[in-house]
Amino acid sequence: QVQLVESGGGLVQAGGSLRLSCAGSGRTFSNYAMGWFRQAPGQEREFVAAINWSGVSTLYADSIKGRFIISRDNAKNTVYLQMNSLKAEDTAVYLCAADSRGRLKLRTGAGIDYWGKGTLVTVSS
Repeated sequence: QVQLVESGGGLVQAGGSLRLSCAGSGRTFSNYAMGWFRQAPGQEREFVAAINWSGVSTLYADSIKGRFIISRDNAKNTVYLQMNSLKAEDTAVYLCAADSRGRLKLRTGAGIDYWGKGTLVTVSS
């Protein structure tokens, strides 16, 4: 079992930055690819970024490429999402995900092993 708890969300002005964290419980955190999704009000959940178990390989959605960076620290059982140059359209609940099948499967959003409850990011224009 892995429990995921997100933190770091809040209100920020457009052009600003935030860093989200997702802390995982359990001793097998490093066995999972980790990722971030987001869901804006009235919209479907969408993939944001993913990272493989070692932190070497990453994937990003086109909408955030060049602005967001995903990273992980397996010693701390934590995955991060550094968000820069934020835009109003980045406003959403950001959810952390863990997938034992790897980052390519995680990106689909289907069959995810574990989800966090999310943290709200609001970007004011």
